[in-house]
Formats: sequence, structure tokens, C-alpha cells
Amino acid sequence: MDEHPIIVRNLDHYFGSGDTRIQALFDISLQVARGSLTVLMGPSGSGKTTLLTLMACLRDVHWGSVRLLGTEINGADEHTQMSLRRRVGVVFQAHNLHDSLTARQNVLMGLQVHGRGVPARQSAAAEHMLGLVGLAERIEYLPANLSGGQKQRVAIARALVSNPEIVFADEPTAALDKVSGMAVVELLKKLGNDRGTTTVMVTHDPRILDLADRIITLEDGAVARDSAAASSDQNPETAKNGTRLVEG
Repeated sequence: MDEHPIIVRNLDHYFGSGDTRIQALFDISLQVARGSLTVLMGPSGSGKTTLLTLMACLRDVHWGSVRLLGTEINGADEHTQMSLRRRVGVVFQAHNLHDSLTARQNVLMGLQVHGRGVPARQSAAAEHMLGLVGLAERIEYLPANLSGGQKQRVAIARALVSNPEIVFADEPTAALDKVSGMAVVELLKKLGNDRGTTTVMVTHDPRILDLADRIITLEDGAVARDSAAASSDQNPETAKNGTRLVEG
């Protein structure tokens, strides 16, 4: 397996074109170690979500390099990008559950999309993962009968059930109470230790910082601080001149 499943080099990103083009990210370079829990922090508008979605192959890379699981994303065709997406799990701020499906059925979709396992084993895996996030008693509940925090835990279970090599999570604990939030982050840490699952998480939640292996702080689209910075590769130069974007 790759020692660094995510490698970013000289990454810039822009929104718009022509006179309205605005630069969102400035010369980002970093490597993420396999099995680690990396937290992206920074004020609203610092570019955290933009960086996360570029690394997760959810947004096209045009300027600079992003290597995900050994494959260059910049210039990759749709088939290659789809193959990469099947190897990662993504948790969004919005839970994006299907209202007509039970918690178990929503989690099952995480396996069916990836084509993992036979139906009977898929169902058992979905139930097991819901148990790990504390929803064993609610596997047949529809989203309408779940609290906001419970819906988010279903979404987390859906992202993890296929045993992804990397988990990208955007504010996964925002809707969770302290106990539930810590339980989810501890589960991600355990997956890292036991299976080598790599997690990159955007958060404003100070409760989980003690569990992070690395904290990267973005400001105005550039890396301002990196707790693991030990080389010039992980200390990008001051951001290039240009207009900076406000997007979290």
C-alpha cells in the first residue's frame, strides 16, 4: 500500500473565468500518511471544503497535482475518477439520506454502489456498522423518525460500510452531541490503527483535536500552520498575489 495515499503538489484552484475569476487555493503542497487522522481547520472562507473536495476527486483539478491512491487526478478521465471514488468514503455536512429508505437500507446503498458482497452479507454488514455508530435499535427507522444527530450517524455508517481506503469528512460531528461525536472520531481512529484507513476531516470542533494525528490550518486559501510540517514540501511559500475567495 502507498505510504502516502494523498499527495498534493503546488495546487491552485479558481472559481469563475475571465474578469470574474477568483482564486480559492494558493500553492497547496502536502502529503497525508496512510492510517492517519488529519484535521483541516480554519475560519469560514479559508478553503477547507474546496481542498477536501479536490482531494476526494469530487471537483476537477486543473492547476497543480493531486495524487489519490497512486493515481494523478489532474487530467484523469471519468472512468479513472469513478474508480477512485469507489475506493473512498465521503461524509458531507448534509446527511443526504433517502427519506423513503430505512437506516439499514440507506447504509446498504454504500455497499451496492460499490458492488461489494452478496445481498445477505451486505445486510449483515449494514446492521453491524449501524451498531458501531450506536444505532442498533434504529436500523428499521425512516429518516423522518430519527433526530438530526442520528441521521448524521447513518450517513457516517454509509460512508464506512464499504471499508474505504480513505474517508473524507466535512464537519461530520457538527450535528452530534459530545459523546456521539467522540465515539465517531474514535471509530475512525480505530479503523486507521486496525485497517490502515486514512481520514481527512474538516472541522471546527475543538473536542476532537486531541485525537488528531495532524492539524492543518488554512487561512485565505493557503496553509498557515501544519502541526506535522518538517520539510519545505509541507511548508508552502507565502500565497501568490491574487484575489482570494470566501468559501469554507
